[in-house]
Amino acid sequence: MPRKMKGKGGKKVLFHVALTATDAPYSKWQCRIMYYWYKKVKVMPESEMGEFTRILHSGKPDNLMDEIPTFVVDPLPSGLDRGYIVLNRPWAFVQWLERATIAEEYILMAEPIHIFVNPLPNLARGEYPAGFLFFYIKPDQNEKIIRKYYPKEDGPVTNVDPIGNSPVIIRKDLLEKIASTWMNVSLRMKDDLIELLDGYAYAVASALHGVQHILRKDFMIQALL
Repeated sequence: MPRKMKGKGGKKVLFHVALTATDAPYSKWQCRIMYYWYKKVKVMPESEMGEFTRILHSGKPDNLMDEIPTFVVDPLPSGLDRGYIVLNRPWAFVQWLERATIAEEYILMAEPIHIFVNPLPNLARGEYPAGFLFFYIKPDQNEKIIRKYYPKEDGPVTNVDPIGNSPVIIRKDLLEKIASTWMNVSLRMKDDLIELLDGYAYAVASALHGVQHILRKDFMIQALL
């Protein structure tokens, strides 16, 4: 990260908290727990958390609409996800970014399984998003597959960051640029049966657009399973 980007002065730069979800009972409970803790930590002094949206990709409202701020989008056409429901995530973000009014300049892509244990500052710096460094996402060890989507002429495979699509804090205009590519890569990559498909697809899509992330091990506390 360039030295000039390491500090950001005293003004708070808010980010919008966004997560994609289904209307399944387990997803609803995860979202309720996450939203509860979001409200707890958002008001703390160190927080730069803005508004919250649950992007519901069921295509229809559910019984949490009055409890959690929700934006309803369409699922992928029948059969296109081939049983891998997380493929709806990039498509949900594409629709939300196109149709919603988002006041904040930055967006945190989160998941219903995340719980906020501390107030979260904005870890992104301008054109450099912040992403959690996943020890098990290794583009260099999957180079044969990665090269199908990120060819040699685009640069070294190390340009593909070892991250997932969440947690990531990213400037809204950058995510708008990446989102459609992320969706298309994820749909194509499903043929390779790669684990953590949506995460790898996001990392590849970011690299294709020349977007590199600040890698933060302290972004998330992760249980080792």
